[in-house]
Amino acid sequence: MLLNIGVMANRKISLNIRKTHRYLGLFLGIQFLFWTISGLYFSWTNLDEIHGDQFKKTDVKHSGFYNLISPSSLNPEDPIKFIEFREIANEPYYFINNKTLFNANTGTVKNEINENEAIIIASQFIKEDLTVSYVEKITETGPHHEYRERLLPAYVISYDTKDNLKAYVSITDGKFQTVRHRNWRWFDFLWMTHTMDYEGRDDFNNKILRAFSLLGLITVMSGFTLWFISSKTIRRIRVFFK
Repeated sequence: MLLNIGVMANRKISLNIRKTHRYLGLFLGIQFLFWTISGLYFSWTNLDEIHGDQFKKTDVKHSGFYNLISPSSLNPEDPIKFIEFREIANEPYYFINNKTLFNANTGTVKNEINENEAIIIASQFIKEDLTVSYVEKITETGPHHEYRERLLPAYVISYDTKDNLKAYVSITDGKFQTVRHRNWRWFDFLWMTHTMDYEGRDDFNNKILRAFSLLGLITVMSGFTLWFISSKTIRRIRVFFK
C-alpha cells in the first residue's frame, strides 16, 4: 500500500514537472531561438564590415592651413573650455565649447553647414566610387532609429548602392558622424533581440533579460529533475541501496 502511494506521488511530481518544463519551453522557445540565431550571426560576421569600413577611405586626407587667427581673439560668449578643429568644404573652423563654429580665417560665426558642404565633408571619408542619390535633413530621431544618441540636426546622405548605404553629418559642428548600411541594420536588430534591451540595445541589466535568464535556468533544471525522477537507471540504483 505504501509502495503504491509512493509510486503515485512520484508520478504526480513527474507529471507536474513535465508540464512545467513543457510550458516553460514553449514560452521561452522563441527567445532561445533568437539567442541562437543572433549568436550564430555574430560569430560569422566581421565587425569591421558591420562598422562600414569597406565603404570608407583607408587614408583620409586633410588640407593644410596657414596664418589662422588665435582662438582667444574670437570672444565667444563663455570662456573656452573645449575646442576642436574642423575642415568644412576646404575652409578651416574652430568648434568651441561644443556649441559654436568660428571661421579660423575670419572669425565669423557659422550657424550651420549646408547640404553641399555636408556632401563634401562625407566625400573626405567615403570612397570615391560611390554616388550620392539624395540628401535629407533630420531634426529628431526615435529610440530605434539607426542614428540614435548622436548630434542633431544632421544631414543623411544616401548612396546608390545595393547595401542602402547612408552617411550622417551633423549640421551644428560639421562633423562626419557615422555610416549605416543593410548588414549593420541586421546586426542592430539581432543585437536588440540578444540583449533584450528594446530601447538602447546595450543594457545587459534590464529586467526582461534577467527574468528570461532565470526562467531559462528553471527550464534547464526542470529538465534535469525530470530525467532524474523518470530514469530507470536511477530507480534501479535507488532500489539497490534501499
